[in-house]
Amino acid sequence: MKRVLAMLRGINVSGRNRVPMADLKAFFEAQGHTDVRTYIQSGNVVFSPGASLSQLESQLSGHFGFEIPVLMRTTPEMEALVANNPFLLEEDIATDKLHVTFLEELPAKDAVSRLETLSFLPDRFIISGKEVYVYCPDGYGNTKIHNMFFEKKLGVRATTRNWKSVNELLSMLNAK
Repeated sequence: MKRVLAMLRGINVSGRNRVPMADLKAFFEAQGHTDVRTYIQSGNVVFSPGASLSQLESQLSGHFGFEIPVLMRTTPEMEALVANNPFLLEEDIATDKLHVTFLEELPAKDAVSRLETLSFLPDRFIISGKEVYVYCPDGYGNTKIHNMFFEKKLGVRATTRNWKSVNELLSMLNAK
């Protein structure tokens, strides 16, 4: 079975909502999932599903004692989003300035249309399905087009990962 990526939002940020990765791994294994691996402290879990995923978010929140939003992507979804990053077709793009904002669901077309009329140069974004490709040449910490911006403008939950993490997570999904 192909592996799945779970991206937990809002854990281990500024010392709040602490979830040790060893505890997170043990939780996933206790739910019947196998080949569980975590990546960095921001809550990325790659695993082979061994049980239903429909209650994962409520189970995590109940176990750790606070709300933990979870966004999921399959291996084929991750392969497609890495292969189709439109910024990689441009010259002089610094890959360490690339990010992907993962949306929980497809945003409303009118929200996307409104957002696409806005400009935040030198920062740029391209919305593609349930992903927003973000390029911030002056750094993500200095941009106005961050995770919460997209959540508010598009009306869907989101979480953002830098391009290095996206590629590492894809490698983990495809590891034998």
